[in-house]
Amino acid sequence: MERDGPVSDTELLLAARTSSESFGVFYERHFASVLAYFRRRVAGPEEAFDLSAETFAAALVSLRRFQPGPEPAQAWLFAIARHKLSEAIRSNQVQDKARRELGMQPILLDETAIEIIERTASTPAVALLEDLPAEQREAIEAHHIEGRGYADIATELRCSESVVRKRVSRGLAALHSQLQKGGRA
Repeated sequence: MERDGPVSDTELLLAARTSSESFGVFYERHFASVLAYFRRRVAGPEEAFDLSAETFAAALVSLRRFQPGPEPAQAWLFAIARHKLSEAIRSNQVQDKARRELGMQPILLDETAIEIIERTASTPAVALLEDLPAEQREAIEAHHIEGRGYADIATELRCSESVVRKRVSRGLAALHSQLQKGGRA
């Protein structure tokens, strides 16, 4: 896929229907954010890694159903991630259906891999995100990490789009202020 500028996520996912290399680029772009998303929500790094692997396997299996829309392609990926997290919470274990369907073997994590997962989930901005009020943190995660639109978030949170925008704006301002000060207060 040759172009003058960077290839968008939507273009990568459409190309991935016939090119595994395109899906690999999409995976590399988003693995760390998906891993950090799960690491902040589950008990251990192994579970976060398993959920991340299952999310990307499910995305690969679902490529034919991906439809470009007004939301960024990353929102589609995080919808899958939220679904995988819900399944894991409901069943009290990480499902591996998509990975089995693709014939993927389980990946065993060594201490180095676990350390990398923990570092990924605790980068300064991610750590500072945890210090924000819950409504600001949730709005920022939904919009900037999951790539969801303000209208979708407002519907979920049962508030107006302007309230969501204000929460994101205030949260980002607080993060910026803390990063300028050099870390946590």
